[in-house]
Amino acid sequence: MPEMILVAGPYRSGTDDDPVKIQANVDAMTETAYKLFLRGHLPVMGEWYALPLIEHVGSKTIGDDIFNGIFHPVARRLIPFCSGCLRIGGASAGADDMVSTARRYGKAVYFSIDELPVLKMS
Repeated sequence: MPEMILVAGPYRSGTDDDPVKIQANVDAMTETAYKLFLRGHLPVMGEWYALPLIEHVGSKTIGDDIFNGIFHPVARRLIPFCSGCLRIGGASAGADDMVSTARRYGKAVYFSIDELPVLKMS
């Protein structure tokens, strides 16, 4: 059966808030999401929900009160709807928080895409 999986990886970590490096982190999560989709699952990223909201309500910079009030809380609210969390990439307090939150909800936590089955989808 397909699973909805939260992809959790570094967003700002190790970037010094350099937009090019942040985009590289987002691209890595998006590529993983695509691979999950090809395996027959429904990937989700907190960024897909949080970033449009953050922009809409007028955040001026990464890490301001608006950003911090939405970015991680959105992902935490997604977790109860997911079957599990796939942790990718390097050091990231935020991604580690998503792993901890998933575990608190009794969700599966994966550290490799290969831990999820390939499903035959029509």
